[in-house]
Amino acid sequence: MMKVEVWSDYVCPFCYIGKRELERAIKDSGYEGQIDVELKSFLLDPTTPANTDKSVYESLSKKFNISEEQAKEMTKNVAARAKEVGLDYNFDIMKEANTTAAHRLAKWAETKGKGPSFSERLLQSYFLEGGAIGKQDVLLSLVEEVGLDKTEAQEILNGNQFADEVEQDISEAQNLGVRGVPFFVLDNKYGISGAQPKAIFDQAISKAAEEAGLKPKLKMVGENGNACIDGSCDL
Repeated sequence: MMKVEVWSDYVCPFCYIGKRELERAIKDSGYEGQIDVELKSFLLDPTTPANTDKSVYESLSKKFNISEEQAKEMTKNVAARAKEVGLDYNFDIMKEANTTAAHRLAKWAETKGKGPSFSERLLQSYFLEGGAIGKQDVLLSLVEEVGLDKTEAQEILNGNQFADEVEQDISEAQNLGVRGVPFFVLDNKYGISGAQPKAIFDQAISKAAEEAGLKPKLKMVGENGNACIDGSCDL
């Protein structure tokens, strides 16, 4: 089994793009089922207010000291890049969000076998639907959608459970020298920074898998031809 660790944040547009590129590469690699993907937490801005309603354009405008119209122009290339991997980003309805609670719930979801589905739902909600994933009511709704217990999730949000796990991921990233996300580590040997093209993931997966001694599944070539099955033949 090969391990791929992925550091990301739920409000990082390149993280969702990078996730899709990795998924496509794994699917085409022949090693699907032999690669364990572990999602790691990263907080781009933990100082963001939990109940903010500030638009992404307003947030970018303040961060980079530019006009909101300039901020809107900044997002166009990102949206175009997202479309290349089948994601229809809608920056017009996105709002800034503090993702600390989302990461804590994602860690809890992992213990219930729902980590991947909950993380995917968070990204989908934020980038495609304009979901305010920093707010508890939105998070609890997403929890229910993936089949998790809303009452237990509320208890976690009211307390401090899984905060240590989130901090541990962030500390690991710092020790690796990670300054931005997404960041991918394959079998503790190879690092990929950013939402690289699928070809980069293809190459890294192939190399790491070969060194790990994994054997790829057969890749079928051509359409089904005439064959004899269970004593009968297609004539």
